[in-house]
Order: sequence, then structure tokens, then C-alpha cells
Amino acid sequence: MSEVGLRADAERNRQRILVAAEELFLERGATVSLDEVAKRAKVGAGTLYRRFPTREALLAAASDERFTSVAEASRARDADYKPGEALCQFLEELALNTSVYQSLAASLGTVIQHGTPGCNAITEEGHRLLQRAKEAGVVRKDIRFDDIVCVVSAIAIAVEKDSEPAPRVAHLVDVLFNGMRVL
Repeated sequence: MSEVGLRADAERNRQRILVAAEELFLERGATVSLDEVAKRAKVGAGTLYRRFPTREALLAAASDERFTSVAEASRARDADYKPGEALCQFLEELALNTSVYQSLAASLGTVIQHGTPGCNAITEEGHRLLQRAKEAGVVRKDIRFDDIVCVVSAIAIAVEKDSEPAPRVAHLVDVLFNGMRVL
């Protein structure tokens, strides 16, 4: 996703940084050195830090399209799922997309606060689905979106090294959801 108002050369550098970050995050995880990202992107460290002042800002930008897709898919299937099912499906997809980069889950709560379109979409959709589930009486009233982010992070950490994480994510989301259920 490009930034509005960047000069053409600045936008090219931004895109090169994001491509390099994606490659390195996939290869070695979210804790890779930002200097290594700058080197692979063939830009100076100052260029990287002007665009992405923190690791979390770079992770948010690199995850932006995935997060946007999760939120859009959730909204698109809204009428097909009951409130609890919709929330569970969203949590599964968020956990799977958080586990794409090893170690991203450890900073998910900070990453999604960066205000990228994808981060905003995830947050808005998570709040909407949680509220819908509460109103339907299937989720306890004391559950907050921050609680869900913490548990999704834990689930994503638990499956980071699994070669086939989807079944385990589904099981762990079911365990989580049963803990949130109104008794």
C-alpha cells in the first residue's frame, strides 16, 4: 500500500523496504535486524527509519494487506454466520495471519495500534464482531477486544512452528471461545 503525497523516488524506496521486509520476515521472522532490511532494500538505515521509525511500524505496514483481507473476508461472510461463529472464524484467520511471520505474535497488540488501513480494519472488525456476539448473548459482557488480541497472540505463538497450523488454531480458538461463552 502506498502513501499519499510521497515523491516518486521516496515511494520506490518505501516499496523496496516493504518487499525486503516481507522477504526477511518470512525467511527469519519478525525479529530480523532492521539494518538487514535496509541493506536488502538497498537503502540507507536513515531512509528506512524515516518511513518506519519502529519495528512495529514496519511490521504493521508489511502485514497491512493480510490484515485488510482478513477484515474484508469477515465482513463479506457476515450474513452467512451466527455471531459466535463469525467471531471464531475471524479469530482463526487473525491467528493464522499473525503466525505468518515468526515472532510477530509477540508484538501483535502494539502492531495493530499503528493506524495502517489493515490495522484499523482488523481493530474495527474485531470490535464489531465482539459487540455482535455480546448482543446475541454468546460472549460474556466483560470480554474486551484487548483480551482477544492477547489470546490470539498466544495462539499464534503456539502454532508458529507447526507445519500445518490451521487445525491447531481452530482447536485453540474453540478452547478460547468456550472460555468466553456465557454460561
